[in-house]
Amino acid sequence: MSTDKKQAALDYHALPKPGKIRVESTKPCTTQQDLALAYTPGVAEPVRAIAADPEAAYRYTTKGNLVAVITDGSAVLGLGNVGALAGKPVMEGKAVLFKRFADIDVFDIEVDAKTPQDFINTVIAIAPTFGGINLEDIAAPACFEIEAALRAKLDIPVFHDDQHGTAVIIGAALINALELQGKKIADARIVCLGAGAAGIASLNLLIELGVRRTNILLVDRQGVIHNGRSDLNPQKKAFAAETTKRTLADAMQGADVFLGVSGPNLVTQDMLRSMAAKPVVFALSNPDPEISPELAHATRTDLIMACGRSDYPNQVNNVLGFPFIFRGALDVRARTINQPMQIAAVHAIAALAHLPVPKEVLAAYKLTQLVFGHDYIIPKPLDPRLRSTVPAAVARAAIETGVARLPYPAHYPA
Repeated sequence: MSTDKKQAALDYHALPKPGKIRVESTKPCTTQQDLALAYTPGVAEPVRAIAADPEAAYRYTTKGNLVAVITDGSAVLGLGNVGALAGKPVMEGKAVLFKRFADIDVFDIEVDAKTPQDFINTVIAIAPTFGGINLEDIAAPACFEIEAALRAKLDIPVFHDDQHGTAVIIGAALINALELQGKKIADARIVCLGAGAAGIASLNLLIELGVRRTNILLVDRQGVIHNGRSDLNPQKKAFAAETTKRTLADAMQGADVFLGVSGPNLVTQDMLRSMAAKPVVFALSNPDPEISPELAHATRTDLIMACGRSDYPNQVNNVLGFPFIFRGALDVRARTINQPMQIAAVHAIAALAHLPVPKEVLAAYKLTQLVFGHDYIIPKPLDPRLRSTVPAAVARAAIETGVARLPYPAHYPA
């Protein structure tokens, strides 16, 4: 990033007031009567009601529309383990996105935890405040342990966006890309570079969508994950392949899909040339992809390319998913965000790309046309239709799978 852009980013966060979020009162507090209702003695009435019936908290407090965005700062964006406090700008940014796209309130919480168990204990202790927990920027493999423990202990949605939010958007984009390339998901041979939270969760969801485990090669820093390796954690071991391929270059030969959730400039032109006809390339490392779109298109004219950047077509961006997934879950007071709810989100997002694009979306992106095709496989983040279609699909799935505590909202589409 240039010096000017770096300063602009710092100024954006510092001026006119530090940070990106604030708390505002939703009730008047300008008279003696207001004060008596907001605090003592009036506040005692909802306290008594909640003590008698904990579900009353959803009626008398913000709990039902309040999500905790929580990190330990161990895997912040592409910056690594910068610590809990340094992760706060990202958590505030996440809060802005929740509010902007789904009108969900957020407290950002940065936990200086020494161990995964310390983090788990902290979240369990503060969970009564919230209607849902969004885990963020926690390094693998600890993130798997943390999420599993919290999901088992809490009766509110716990969602690690780096895992499942990424997986949902990748799933939606891949369904459409394979359709355009004339390939069946069950036949697609997939190479995934990156065996952390995003890679593992994406492959698990893709299997639920129809990818065959035997058609997957997972690659980490040491090369292809195969049965002969003894350095694998349980999540990686689940994808250990019976294969003689050892390097990324080996794995790429004949592959239909490349999924990159790793680091910049790790894919060469020769690797791209070795892929099958009509390949799908998702180079999602940010800000610099595994191979640049310019170089990829110069190498192969028959590919579909996606990356994580907003300045190229086919941006795979978690904001297409997490605000709306939580919106649907909160609106039916779901106990969890299960896999059927995630799959419902996948199909809702994928289907939206097939429909005519509203004029306001074209205007927002300064485009004259967007039509389902090689450069438009997934909706744009500013598409207002996401706000109605994705929560509705998630809510239906929650009800159908028995994790909802409220009926389908009347204001949702029929």
